[in-house]
Amino acid sequence: MEPIAELMDEHFVLLDLAGDVRRALVADDRSRAVQVLEVLADRLDRHVGREERGVFAALKEQGDFADAVEDLESEHVSFDQRLSSLDPAGESFARDMAALLDELREHIDKENLGVFPVAVVSLGASGWEMVGRAHDGEPSFLTDPALT
Repeated sequence: MEPIAELMDEHFVLLDLAGDVRRALVADDRSRAVQVLEVLADRLDRHVGREERGVFAALKEQGDFADAVEDLESEHVSFDQRLSSLDPAGESFARDMAALLDELREHIDKENLGVFPVAVVSLGASGWEMVGRAHDGEPSFLTDPALT
């Protein structure tokens, strides 16, 4: 399904950005790490909104896997809070950032290998309509000319 494929493609870009942050941290280039982190946070915010208004909302409305979806949404909130509380000048910045990026990778695996395949086989027509509206309302950062 195209909306799921697009979300998964966004995941790959987010993971690539996370890798860029990691490489900057290894090179002890905090300035570059912060710069890439800002891009990652912006794209992650757009991505999360599309997931939550689309696939997640459709699954919850259908009553399917609501607990798993709510757990993932809770992780979204946690990522946002932790990203905004990072102190690039702090002594633990690299360690905190690496831990957050590890958790992001695990979160993406839960979506790619769990909730997304479930959505593909379980969402009905009204669910896919909801997903389509969410995706039309805020197109992917992959297709935004301002970001490419």
